[in-house]
Amino acid sequence: PIGNLSDFSSRAIEILKNVDFIAAEDTRVTIKLLNHFNIKKPLISYHEHNKIKKNNLICEKILNGETCALVSDAGMPAISDPGEELVFSCYKKNIKVSVVPGPSALTAALAISGLPTGRFTFEGFLSVNKKSRLKHLNEILKEPRTMIFYEAPHKLKNTLKDLYKALGNRKISIAREITKIYEEVIRTDLENACKNIESNPIKGEIVLIIDGYKEKTNNKKFTIKDAVDIANKEIKDGHSVSEASKYASKITDIKKSEIYKALIK
Repeated sequence: PIGNLSDFSSRAIEILKNVDFIAAEDTRVTIKLLNHFNIKKPLISYHEHNKIKKNNLICEKILNGETCALVSDAGMPAISDPGEELVFSCYKKNIKVSVVPGPSALTAALAISGLPTGRFTFEGFLSVNKKSRLKHLNEILKEPRTMIFYEAPHKLKNTLKDLYKALGNRKISIAREITKIYEEVIRTDLENACKNIESNPIKGEIVLIIDGYKEKTNNKKFTIKDAVDIANKEIKDGHSVSEASKYASKITDIKKSEIYKALIK
């Protein structure tokens, strides 16, 4: 489960009691779950850093007649989780895979976000690599569906600022510690979220739900001077002339090359 052991289904308990062994993302976490339900089964560590090596071992054991349950640290296994590789390996080897549905942070956070739920896209974690991060943000600039991100508390401040800079001021729901004692949902917008994070840091497991892109209804026409002013603010914040021109172009719809030329004059 995400955090509350009461959300663990009776079917999941039965599965864990009846399989021959369990593949666990973190055996230290899973052993607490097993102890709680008085289940004693052999554990195999299976995580991001050993998944290639352990895939073959686990599949070999299954092909020899054993049954295995895949368990993640928290939430539905194989969703933004190394377990997806094991599922893929099983299919390649014609091993049957069955699903035991469990709690998922992304759907739980979306349900209580107060934002549109009819169409949404799960974006996972933003990369810490600057180039990959910018590429990701540029790809979702005009994404009309509600967007869902996971984020760690120590990276949240920079992520909120990057989202605001890239997407503009959108509605956002910040869900933390879902199903746990300190569960909280903060409904605000990106501008205020960036301001408040400075004095009120957010702790715990975090899911961000962000409103999708909507076509502008006003007909404001930006001038080249407006674009240069926007770009100059970006340059003062430490961005290059090229980056600032690109950002100002997104806001004003004036060509990046025109803004760049105006800036270097």
